[in-house]
Amino acid sequence: MMSPSTSPRFFTEREVARHCTKDSCWVLQGTRVYDVTAFLRMHPGGEALILGRSGKDVSQEMEGPPHRHSENARRWMEQYYIGELDNDTDEPQTLRQRRKASDQTAETTTDKNVKNKDENVPFNHCSSVDLDKDLVDWRKPLAWQVGLLGEKYDTWVHQPVDRPIRLFGNPLLEASTKTSWYWVPVVWLPIVFYISWHCYATLAKGTTRIALTSDFAIVIHEYIFPVLFLVGWFLWSFIEYCIHRFVFHMKPPAHNYYLIMLHFLLHGQHHKSPFDGSRLVFPPGLASIVVGTFYAILRNTLPDILGVSVFVGGLCGYVVYDMIHYYLHYGSPKKGSYMYNLKTYHVKHHFEHQRAGFGITSTFWDHPFNTVIPDEKFQHRSGSAEGPQDLTISPLATRPPPLTPLTSVSEDFTPK
Repeated sequence: MMSPSTSPRFFTEREVARHCTKDSCWVLQGTRVYDVTAFLRMHPGGEALILGRSGKDVSQEMEGPPHRHSENARRWMEQYYIGELDNDTDEPQTLRQRRKASDQTAETTTDKNVKNKDENVPFNHCSSVDLDKDLVDWRKPLAWQVGLLGEKYDTWVHQPVDRPIRLFGNPLLEASTKTSWYWVPVVWLPIVFYISWHCYATLAKGTTRIALTSDFAIVIHEYIFPVLFLVGWFLWSFIEYCIHRFVFHMKPPAHNYYLIMLHFLLHGQHHKSPFDGSRLVFPPGLASIVVGTFYAILRNTLPDILGVSVFVGGLCGYVVYDMIHYYLHYGSPKKGSYMYNLKTYHVKHHFEHQRAGFGITSTFWDHPFNTVIPDEKFQHRSGSAEGPQDLTISPLATRPPPLTPLTSVSEDFTPK
């Protein structure tokens, strides 16, 4: 990854073609060279899709079909830019001179960065974010800064970067916001198993009844437990959708510092850094608040053991939700599978359709609430919309103009 102030290095086609493994994978876009090794695991299409095009020009694939990559995806790719392809193959002396000049510039820049490096900031070289031009100071905790962005916050938070986020300066407070994925099943699955056994055993006694009148009651048997369990799971899927859409994706007022900060802590930081593996699942402490509320409502709404049976189904649904969410970011599902399509859907939510696609474990609730991410349509040169199979792509220019880095924000920046 190159610093914005570093002169580009130059590589021959042979050099680029040699980097075609999982340990070192380079691609071209026009004459621009990208080291996408770190992105292989994250790519929604899977590692094989990029590896099959390693060392080659991916300009056509970026345009589609089957998928035209969004502007955010293109900005994201710029973080892996490492240099330029040298086309002067008949002039080796020119290449040597360019490489010598670029290497000298790189050494000078590196020496300068080392001298100025703050030892207390571990993220200085995680990505190509320009620390001097971004709207926030990445060398300081972000939680206290984002509220000052005002009307610029919504656009800034939806331009993702590939670098960890530090929310708080206090190490203990910062650690409390991070959770490894395996803690979710470790903490919650034993509770799910115990409560499930308790509910089934209680219903098996045949003493649970629902009184319809003073003289008539229905006995609830143990074989009804799976039905109650699935009702709870289905109820959770609706809660999952509502929380994601109406809480996590609320648009905080531009003038409200605290609501912006709250939004960033709850979900904004995940959209800003969608592949921060330590913040892809809920910390058990925070999750317990939602779980406890869900439990209290059901216990006071449904008769005793029935409410608990529905609750444990919902709790299991939550565990599956968190595991699927982590997998959608870091898993490599088989192409054409349910999880593959779900991952593609979720990545579109992050990079292109932030106001749609709120379903995580399924897209079911997106349909009745009209928030389904629309199928992508491609345009012929004549302007008529056709399916991706009918698209004819014109060759791109040899060197496409570089995109404006998301860290280089002008003073007259205005949100969409």
